[in-house]
Amino acid sequence: MNGISEFHYRLPMRASGFRPGSHRGSSFGAGQEFAMHGRLFDYPDPRRLDLRASVRAARSEWLVRVHLQRAAVPVQVLVDVSASMHFGTRETKLQVAADFVEALGYSAFRVGDPLGMLAFDTHARDDLFMPARSGRGIGNLLATMLRESTSVASGGGNIEALQRIASTLAGRQALVFLVSDFHWPLGGLPAVLDLLVHAYVVPIVVWDAAEIAPPDGGPLLAVSDAESGARRTLWLRGSVRERWREGVVRRRAELSRIFGKRGIEPFYMESAFDPEAMSRYFLEAVA
Repeated sequence: MNGISEFHYRLPMRASGFRPGSHRGSSFGAGQEFAMHGRLFDYPDPRRLDLRASVRAARSEWLVRVHLQRAAVPVQVLVDVSASMHFGTRETKLQVAADFVEALGYSAFRVGDPLGMLAFDTHARDDLFMPARSGRGIGNLLATMLRESTSVASGGGNIEALQRIASTLAGRQALVFLVSDFHWPLGGLPAVLDLLVHAYVVPIVVWDAAEIAPPDGGPLLAVSDAESGARRTLWLRGSVRERWREGVVRRRAELSRIFGKRGIEPFYMESAFDPEAMSRYFLEAVA
């Protein structure tokens, strides 16, 4: 396990769970963060008796210090395993996603959070489902499942399939990572985010370097559509290269607009996962 990357994450809000963990919680319990004074009758724990506060109290009654306990947060990763995620020059985008999931599993284990996984392509992938559970090897298991998976259908990620798996998390407080290249129509994405309104959502945009910039080689480029399998040859004129770059900029802007309306900042992984950049992402989010 020593070779697995690790990153540090924190939620910008308080967690409401009762299971002890490392996140700031909103429940009273055995914690170190002072919340208020309460009557000994209501909170019968003489170990937390505050004599000074009891003496100063307007009413003659014993007061105890009430603290907030730190809590664990369920972590769920929703992974796009459609055909386009199997594209990559050095590694496929799905392999990069698996590297992230492996690091996430180890990071969640280190802070005491359970980790689960749901996946989709044109349909919900029940064969890649794993309920949230704790353990040192969970991240490695989920990453292996992704690395060995194949796309069972042609076509890109289906927004209806994503809505179906997201609906299983509706109403739950959790940390949810949405991992995809988002190479599919984004019109239904706001509805998915509405289902996850009680969760803290982190979009992970996985792109390969060959997708986001036209090659520097000759004017002819043979391409194959990862979704449909269609092959064609492109003549890379200057205008085509410019439209290529503009298309990437437009998709970035569209993602920023959709997520930005809900105060969410997407995290981009281009050809590789950088755990230090992931840690900085959360550090900036809670600052």
